[in-house]
Amino acid sequence: MKFIISSSELLKNLQILGSILNTNNTLPILDNFLFDINNNDLTITSSDLETTLSSKILIESTIITKVAIPAKLLLDVLKSLPEQPLTFSLENNILEINSNNGKYALSYMNGDEFPKSVILEDASEIDFDSQVLLNIINSTIFASGNDDLRPVMSGVFFQINSEGSCFVATDAHKLVKYVRNDINSETSIEFIVPNKPLNILKSIVPEKKSEVKVLFNNTNAIFKFSTFKLTCRLIDGKFPNYEAVIPKENPNVLEIDRTQLLSSTKRASIFSSKTTNQVKFEIKGNLLQITAEDLDFNNKAEETLECNYNGDDIAIGFNSRFIVEMLNNLSSDLVKIELSSPNRAGLISPVHQSNENEEITMLVMPIMLNQ
Repeated sequence: MKFIISSSELLKNLQILGSILNTNNTLPILDNFLFDINNNDLTITSSDLETTLSSKILIESTIITKVAIPAKLLLDVLKSLPEQPLTFSLENNILEINSNNGKYALSYMNGDEFPKSVILEDASEIDFDSQVLLNIINSTIFASGNDDLRPVMSGVFFQINSEGSCFVATDAHKLVKYVRNDINSETSIEFIVPNKPLNILKSIVPEKKSEVKVLFNNTNAIFKFSTFKLTCRLIDGKFPNYEAVIPKENPNVLEIDRTQLLSSTKRASIFSSKTTNQVKFEIKGNLLQITAEDLDFNNKAEETLECNYNGDDIAIGFNSRFIVEMLNNLSSDLVKIELSSPNRAGLISPVHQSNENEEITMLVMPIMLNQ
């Protein structure tokens, strides 16, 4: 039994599929790629039981079989080979790879032992533009948590109805709410997609305009696009009431150049306490003073920026890492910071939305100022 495939085409797909693999799988079979060969169609699958990714490739073949091939060994071999056609021969549980200059043999397992693909029952469907889905993921995922005790926060909440859609991520210290008015559904849709499949989608969804088909039920979702199909288990549980934590009355409003604020916060954070990463924003008139201090080492930084400000004088402390993350994930020239008091969350948003169909609001919790 033989098939022929391009080495570079195979390597490109396996490197993407390899992002699913765990180093400590409970089932040894999951350390393998599943090769499902059906004449000229090869479907390769990798899985960690929670998330499964498969890709289709055209090959030269007349065989129909399923085999599980050791992932790390195969990847290591392919990485060291230049582009060329490779002939794979399967016989007596031994896979032989013939290249231009040599041959390599490794054992494989029966493909029927690989976990079966999830079949969605009572599935609903919604389509996303690939660029919009990338915007959703890029705008929200950095704010999601990774606390095993609060699994509902370790993903992005998808909420879609007839009026529009909302995508939310939070780790209880920061929150992002990303609204689209050009995505809607006649029926109300709510589900939480975990971080891992979203990070994989972020790296493989095509940037050029195309369609991503999403099938889902109460327990799983399938994302289909190009030659890929990603299946993931949805997070079970109720997402926190995010609207309740977004302050509605914020009389103190500051507008400032995003790049300047980002650069100043980064520089100041170098001098902040490595425990809290605290920076102090002190606003008086049309001046924002950014201060950071590490009392243990007598390190201190202070910068002053001009801004447009409407409100009372205020001093508030933030974790500099959160501010930097948020500013890095906005693209507008000017940002707006809305504040109510030093012990209530601040809101960061672009002054001008880059797209009339989107609205983004970022929330960051304050930290107690050093006295």
